[in-house]
Amino acid sequence: QVLLVESGGGSVQAGGSLRLSCAASGRILSDYVMGWFREIPGKEREFVASVRWRDGRSAYADSVKGRFTTSADKAKITVDLQMNNLKPEDAAVYYCAADTGPPTVILPITPRDYDYWGQGTQVTVSS
Repeated sequence: QVLLVESGGGSVQAGGSLRLSCAASGRILSDYVMGWFREIPGKEREFVASVRWRDGRSAYADSVKGRFTTSADKAKITVDLQMNNLKPEDAAVYYCAADTGPPTVILPITPRDYDYWGQGTQVTVSS
């Protein structure tokens, strides 16, 4: 069982920055992968970024590459998503998720690959 709690959402003007944090508790193994997804009403949940606890290997959606950075802090058992140069199209509810399945070479990017989800945190970006 893994419990995930996001924090750090809020409102920001376009071009601004926000940092989301996901606190994980429960049975966390180093091969687990933590993912960030976002969702807006009427659209499918969208992959944003992922990071593996063991080696910090990460992956990003093309839409956020160069602007967003995710990192895992093993000591604090938290995963952060630093979001810079935010755009109005980044506005969404952001979710943290954990993939507790067998390790894979390519980090998972689809929601069905993830077993546990946080409650979500709202990010609003005004133009």
